[in-house]
Amino acid sequence: MVTKFSLFRPRTLPPFTLLPPPRSAAKPRLIPLLCCCGGGGTTALAFSTISYGPSLHKGHSPLPLQLPNCPSVSGDYFDEAAFTRVFEISALRVPSAICSALENRLRGHLLNWPRIKNIARVPGDEIDDEMKTLMPQSEPEAEDGAETMVALNRRIYGKAVGDGDPLNAVLYRDKLAKNFNSEGYARFRNLAKMSRPKKGQKRDGGEKRVVKGVRRSEGVLVEVVEVDDSEDLSRLLGEDVQWQQKWRGSTRLLLLDERYSNKRIEELPEAIKVVFNEHDRHDTRSAFELVTCKLTLFYDYWQLNEILEALLPKGMIVPSAFETVGHIAHLNLRDEHLQYKNIIAKVVLDKNKPKIQTVVNKVDSIQNDYRTMQLEVLAGNNSLVTTLVENRLRFHVDLAAVYWNSRLSTERQRLLSYFSHSDVVCDVFAGVGPIAISAAKKVKYVYANDLNPCAVEYLEKNCVLNKLERKIEVYNMDGRRFIEAIFANQETQPITQVVMNLPRDAAEFLDSFKGLFHGLGLVKGCTLPRIHVYGFSKAEDPEFEFHERIRIAVSEVGFDVQMHRVRLVAPGKWMLCASFVLPERVAYSRRG
Repeated sequence: MVTKFSLFRPRTLPPFTLLPPPRSAAKPRLIPLLCCCGGGGTTALAFSTISYGPSLHKGHSPLPLQLPNCPSVSGDYFDEAAFTRVFEISALRVPSAICSALENRLRGHLLNWPRIKNIARVPGDEIDDEMKTLMPQSEPEAEDGAETMVALNRRIYGKAVGDGDPLNAVLYRDKLAKNFNSEGYARFRNLAKMSRPKKGQKRDGGEKRVVKGVRRSEGVLVEVVEVDDSEDLSRLLGEDVQWQQKWRGSTRLLLLDERYSNKRIEELPEAIKVVFNEHDRHDTRSAFELVTCKLTLFYDYWQLNEILEALLPKGMIVPSAFETVGHIAHLNLRDEHLQYKNIIAKVVLDKNKPKIQTVVNKVDSIQNDYRTMQLEVLAGNNSLVTTLVENRLRFHVDLAAVYWNSRLSTERQRLLSYFSHSDVVCDVFAGVGPIAISAAKKVKYVYANDLNPCAVEYLEKNCVLNKLERKIEVYNMDGRRFIEAIFANQETQPITQVVMNLPRDAAEFLDSFKGLFHGLGLVKGCTLPRIHVYGFSKAEDPEFEFHERIRIAVSEVGFDVQMHRVRLVAPGKWMLCASFVLPERVAYSRRG
């Protein structure tokens, strides 16, 4: 049976094993990969047939599960208990003082499973530092340190040092309270612990509860299955009576490799046998023991890809990658995933809490002038307004009304490396200001524009949020009108850098620079702006194809263009950045 540890481990009733009932082989399951337990609780797949480490194919499920035949298109429910797996492993119970040294010594023979510590704490066998001072040091020649244990048990049971009358818990507390009136907390420090509840402990009604004697963290539970061969006296003394065993000292559990499960000491490797030989195994209070443990892995333990591989049909690609925008996870699901979209979203939300609070999927590609995406909320709250941090700057974003792409953060940093402190930047398609605001921290001044009024509103808010509103001038105009107006304005500072980050249409706006400086009274030879224009290309030679589009747009051939591949947007579709200085023949040409 499973024993929960206390300061004195009680004697338990004869052990029994809870086995899962037989499952019907005729019914299909929502999670076919999880059905690895046969009738009577026997494991269908042995450890030797599966790769090393924890797996949903191993162990057995402690509860019978009735799951639907298939997930519905709109349903997002599946039983998380279906992912509970119980493993029987062996462990060494060793003194806590030498636990770390033994872990290094037996490293190759321990469990070594990911996200599971090889050392399991035994809370019932712990002892406070203050209690250690109560233990008198016995002489080495004393027989098994019996005097130490007797004196310690007298103190714990409330007896006086000279074998006085036993005091129950109430009388012992009253005795401490009387002495406290005259001597204070300095001597009776444990009185405060007895009178007040521990911090973090709460009771029922949705509150936190503390379970003593077991270790469950991050979806892992370690329990010891102890077999008591003593005579069953429950009928004579009553089921409520439990025998008390003497405390043997603070101990830990070293979880052994799964290959050593259900093996005797004689069958273990020599490295483990040496540990027992170095200590007297025949000592009744020896802390060196080979015990059987029950290791339970819950739904919280398994990772995203492991859960989705079990839920989705065999052979389907697992959609484990997504874009994170603040507290929002942005998925781009394929058509084959749409009927499982709610289940996928629930797993993504569960495995990324509390960072992710909303999961959305892009319904259609960007096809409007405002560059907004049609998003469907699949899980979590319905808020698409979030705050994110990039380059130590904060941005407010509403994905339902503006455009944002976190995958371009590296490209934005690369672009900023071309700017200097004396530059004046003109951002034609600024959006909510990821480039404009980042550039404002480095350059002299920034002119930012966007056609989307919602984006302009958030751009102004982000300028104030980052305390850069004095270095940015915001406009809400069409791209061509903005280029013409900003260069024609006599009060505008000389612009040295122009950013045109609208990959779908930015190249078509380059004709606005033809003859832009003609008639402005500027002398030829002055510094002309450097233009950074983005675009998509599906050609076999994307750089050449995009270069040709730029030459056609400005009606000029003889000028140098630097090409940079930003990222692969889709199979065969590249996003490019072309950087070039505006040619004089284009800037001073006559407009037709």
